[in-house]
Amino acid sequence: MMMISDATSEGRGRERMTFGGVPLSALVLATALALPACGIALGQENAQAIPIEAIKWVPIAPVLPEGGQMAVLSGDPGKAGPFTVRLKMPAGYRIPAHQHPHSEPVTVISGEFIFAVGNKLDEGSAQKLGPGGFVDLPANVNHSVFAAVETVVQITAEGPLGITYANPADDPSKTP
Repeated sequence: MMMISDATSEGRGRERMTFGGVPLSALVLATALALPACGIALGQENAQAIPIEAIKWVPIAPVLPEGGQMAVLSGDPGKAGPFTVRLKMPAGYRIPAHQHPHSEPVTVISGEFIFAVGNKLDEGSAQKLGPGGFVDLPANVNHSVFAAVETVVQITAEGPLGITYANPADDPSKTP
């Protein structure tokens, strides 16, 4: 690295740093512009594409009411770290009031996702989202879910996935 002195119009000298004759400011700018492209290229080698016909649906976890199906697209909902799952709910499917220790960002893939915040599903105050709709349900806030027609949603969150029902008697994993 070297220092070069430039004369300005006021007659005072100004020093600028160069590296191999290239102004340091130009090197910093070039590096800043190149880093995002490097990150994209590095991320591509770990890309995981799943065609829709390759999604593996399994019966829903025992902490949710029977009848639904789940597909894990990435990560492991049972472990710490990010995960993405899809939940397929048949027409008439209901999940009683519950909450999670993490936020629950939900994107509607198909059908109608109906949800209400509170300690019970009040269909009168429930909100309905169609395909492409999105809601970010906050952590530790009771909410309930209803599907009037077959509905598929995608949830991306931080694990481990946790669920606590507002009424413990609603927890299907506790039913004998």
